[in-house]
Amino acid sequence: MLGFVLTVIIISIFIAPVYADVYRYTDENGVMNYTDSPFDNTSERIIEESPDQAVESIIAAKPEYNKYIKKAALKYNIEPELIRAVIKAESNGDHMAVSGKGAVGLMQLMPATADDMNVDNLYSPEENIDGGTKYLRYLLKKFNGDLTLALAAYNAGPRTVEKYGKIPPISETKRYIKKIYSIYQGKRKFDISDSNNPGMQRNATIYKVILEDGTILFTNSTLETAGKIRF
Repeated sequence: MLGFVLTVIIISIFIAPVYADVYRYTDENGVMNYTDSPFDNTSERIIEESPDQAVESIIAAKPEYNKYIKKAALKYNIEPELIRAVIKAESNGDHMAVSGKGAVGLMQLMPATADDMNVDNLYSPEENIDGGTKYLRYLLKKFNGDLTLALAAYNAGPRTVEKYGKIPPISETKRYIKKIYSIYQGKRKFDISDSNNPGMQRNATIYKVILEDGTILFTNSTLETAGKIRF
């Protein structure tokens, strides 16, 4: 029966509309796993994608997502390619996806996280992308711009990452990070200062200063000058 199931899996891979390399590895529990990216140096590639088989990902096939991705990227100062990689890894572009743990939508937000990120409709591509990107930005700031730890926290939760102070020893989380990096080839350290993020800038204090010659000066720096008014 097991052989039949594995045969069906292999056949379905060949006839699926999207082609990719397929790797096989055995985890620490002796369970054989199949994935589209190598987990470690023991992974064996059993199906190799040829160039003429390659097709656009499901994300690229839905151009309506692109405007939401670009909008969120600009708002939270996150590279669009990173957002696309997270969407690909989380839901493969299915805005109706629901995980066994209850995560929902393109960026697989848990309901509690969605509430924190002010997402009303988890199934809305626009709201889900905005909320997921906002959460990723929050995690980047929490872990000092370290993308690897931010991704680990996105998968396993920030408390788990804080507990270990590094990537937690969870196979799923390790595979998740490897999968993201197999798709995303950009920077892995981010500037998380608010001044670098147009979408999250704090309002600066502006001062009105009347100089000795009567000139009115507006500045965000304090000046030891009579007539200074803060507003």
